[in-house]
Amino acid sequence: MCLVLLGWRARPGYRLIVAANRDEFFTRPTESLRWWDEVPGLLAGRDRGAGGPLPGTWLGVERDTHRFATVTNVRGPNEARPDARSRGALMMDFLRGETVPEKFARGVSAAPDDYNGFNLIVSDLETLWWHSNRSDRAPRELAPGFHGLSNAALVGSLRPDGTVDSGLPTPAWPKVRSGVRALHQVAADDPENVDAHLAVLADRAQAPDAELPESGLDLAAERAASARFVSHEIHGTRCSTVLLVREDGTFTMTERTFDRFGHARGTVSFDGAVPLPE
Repeated sequence: MCLVLLGWRARPGYRLIVAANRDEFFTRPTESLRWWDEVPGLLAGRDRGAGGPLPGTWLGVERDTHRFATVTNVRGPNEARPDARSRGALMMDFLRGETVPEKFARGVSAAPDDYNGFNLIVSDLETLWWHSNRSDRAPRELAPGFHGLSNAALVGSLRPDGTVDSGLPTPAWPKVRSGVRALHQVAADDPENVDAHLAVLADRAQAPDAELPESGLDLAAERAASARFVSHEIHGTRCSTVLLVREDGTFTMTERTFDRFGHARGTVSFDGAVPLPE
């Protein structure tokens, strides 16, 4: 994923609200959101480019163990190591396991060089944890509220004054700041409105040059990647996902997939229920 917006215990009646875009090369083999035959209870997209005996994934829910996880890469154009373990496999380790989020995140943090750069979100729907193997910060439990992350090794959190703060000298990227505020507005107006959440993710406005991060891309690529929805021929937004987990344990997960230049291919939606912890 390249943009993840989260509402965690942030609105009455909802345990978790997620709106996320996955940006990837259009040539990478991918299967859309579905229940997995190989892993009963897992609802996720399937990354066939991850290697290993099972596909990987970038965002998923495990119904029976009430687990949620998602991952983004941390942008480093010169870092990609072909011998690194797949980040999609890291996701599967958590979604198929039983380790509590804190212990899992701290365990992963002990071996930062096993993977290329990542941001990881893991939750048992009781606590929600973030970790990046390219951050100097230890794994961190995210407080109830609205949060966002992209491809920098940090999380932006909505403050009472309406600003989105990373807690670091480096600010959250513009699309994270605007996206978190937009998710907060939809959650306040009508959290069940999936189309409104998808509209937040569909915004193609690019950030002003003065606000662009310096992440190693050339200027044209940095401009294109600054939008919440990245439209390009080679690499761009492959899918948008909305997940609503309600306090009664029911959930809805919707995925809209896209082709080159952001042409919509189709939308699927699934309902389910998880045994929520108190």
